[in-house]
Amino acid sequence: MRGSPIPARMIPSIFTLANLLFGFLALIWVIESNFTLAAAMILLSVLMDSLDGKVARRLSVSSDFGKELDSLSDLVSFGVAPAILTYQAILQPHQTEFVKYLGLGIAVVFALCGAVRLARFNMLNITTYFVGVPITFAGGFMALLMFLRTMLPWYIYPVSMVILAFLMVSTFKVPKLSK
Repeated sequence: MRGSPIPARMIPSIFTLANLLFGFLALIWVIESNFTLAAAMILLSVLMDSLDGKVARRLSVSSDFGKELDSLSDLVSFGVAPAILTYQAILQPHQTEFVKYLGLGIAVVFALCGAVRLARFNMLNITTYFVGVPITFAGGFMALLMFLRTMLPWYIYPVSMVILAFLMVSTFKVPKLSK
């Protein structure tokens, strides 16, 4: 007995759900204090996020459902996971109470700005450029920085998060590199 093939319209969602899965696993690895593996999961989410859009365009199966699922996945993988990872790995340990709470505030602002960025992206429907830095870049950049955490001073991380949070909600036009 042969099963029916996966409908083409569902294939991009498989990549989107893989993005979400890797974001979720990043959070689990943060809980387990395996910060390098958590950062790697976020980078795998970046890969899945780039593939879901490419596959949807290639198969001509873009949909409002896919767009919403992508944004929800992106918020977890590139907003919440990098914020919690950076807080747990860099800002919370070995710091004063003031820095710990300031770091918590910065992590919250990073995630919230990512959510605002995604909501604005969904409303604007601009296809030639991004308004503000994409959350995928911001979260991926923070994950990449995690691989350098033994070489960089700790304050690079909160400064980077504040700058990226601002850039995500800014009105700067960022060209799209691929379609």
